[in-house]
Amino acid sequence: MMIRTTKKIFTLTGILGLFFLVTFSVIDQQPYVHNTLVYESLLYTKERPWYMTNGTLQPTPCCPSQEPCEAEKCDATPSKQLCKQGCIKSESLLPEESQVINDRIVNQLMYKPPDDQLPDQNSSDSPLKKILLWNGGNSWAAGGVKAGRGLFIKEQCPISTCALLTSRREHSKADLVIFKDHFMKPSFDRPPNQLWMIYMLESPLHSQHFRLPNVFNWTATYRSDSTIATPYGKWQYYDENIKTKPQNINYAANKTRQVAWFVSNCQAKNDRLQYAKELGKYINVDIYGTCGDKKCPRSQPECQQMLDTKYKFYLSFENSNCAEYITEKLYENGLQHNILPIVMGARPSDYAQNAPYKSYIHVDDFSSAQELAAYLHKLDQNDDLYNEYFQWKGTGEMINTKFFCRLCAVLHSEQANFSERHYDDINKWWREKACVKGTWRRVLGLSSS
Repeated sequence: MMIRTTKKIFTLTGILGLFFLVTFSVIDQQPYVHNTLVYESLLYTKERPWYMTNGTLQPTPCCPSQEPCEAEKCDATPSKQLCKQGCIKSESLLPEESQVINDRIVNQLMYKPPDDQLPDQNSSDSPLKKILLWNGGNSWAAGGVKAGRGLFIKEQCPISTCALLTSRREHSKADLVIFKDHFMKPSFDRPPNQLWMIYMLESPLHSQHFRLPNVFNWTATYRSDSTIATPYGKWQYYDENIKTKPQNINYAANKTRQVAWFVSNCQAKNDRLQYAKELGKYINVDIYGTCGDKKCPRSQPECQQMLDTKYKFYLSFENSNCAEYITEKLYENGLQHNILPIVMGARPSDYAQNAPYKSYIHVDDFSSAQELAAYLHKLDQNDDLYNEYFQWKGTGEMINTKFFCRLCAVLHSEQANFSERHYDDINKWWREKACVKGTWRRVLGLSSS
């Protein structure tokens, strides 16, 4: 389910106004925008949601009866709650109900229950949903998180009537218990009115096999079919119809080196190091760290800067080839720099769904490392072709998906009342057909070397 936002009406009049309106219709069908003035005008016609930079659009409650969002229908409800276009219904929050699971992060960010079902968000006396961090507050963000409601207020969550618990002795008070990274059964059974969640960011190849596979109600992983999807990064366009922007920079200028890679794990299960060395037979690949012969600590600013100024390509290779497993190796090591990432890890369709349009090259789009190298040489010798991979810059941003804000919102939904919802076999859900040993080309039915 996509969020619908009302388009602001252009204030331009006469011929200029007509020009923009006509151009808007044309751009709806075109991936490229060639006129910077037109681009900038259209880019800011939509109000940005609250979680984006300078965003002001707040969630809109739906009708208590869950009728379509029409004022005349909402007027007939007991609460007299008026509904606006753009509301997110509770049925679109969880993977079992949502038809378009990739949009559930946005749905959860923009969800607000009907006002008559929601505690007063501004009162210190409002009842709170309590979330127990079983592994303690220090196991989370750098510096840890503190018990209480403060995090939800600090994050400016639209729904902030939640509180964190960090002591296991308070388990009986919790509406939800989160087990982070690994699980050992507590000394008590789950109460009927309590939800248990497993939170994992590693791939199935590097995570626990659960001895008790049917104790979890909810999940939080990088995968979009999790209850609360928690990707390493999420790109969102300012306008879904505008995915490229004219650039006034030649991203190839003064770059004299070809491929770089920082890596310390030399025994990855997907044989990424072997692929990189094979690629190095046909194009220059500089490998920094334990697995290579070049040294430059990533903690030093100049080592990060050289990715922007000296190299054209970066190997954003994951340690596992698993569905939807896309980590900071793309989002931070690649896209945050003025360098073109070459990716290995998740399926090609996963990158297409999650990364900006034409912002990377996937190894599985080529039958061999030699064929990939030939294409990289082509880009290296043609600045115009190379610069096409940077046209996405400025069309959107990496958003903070605000895990705890979304968790609090979903806990206030009607769907959270179904404590009998659980995974019959978490191992099957997490592992079955999730990863491949070789490349995805075999699974996709393509030839592979």
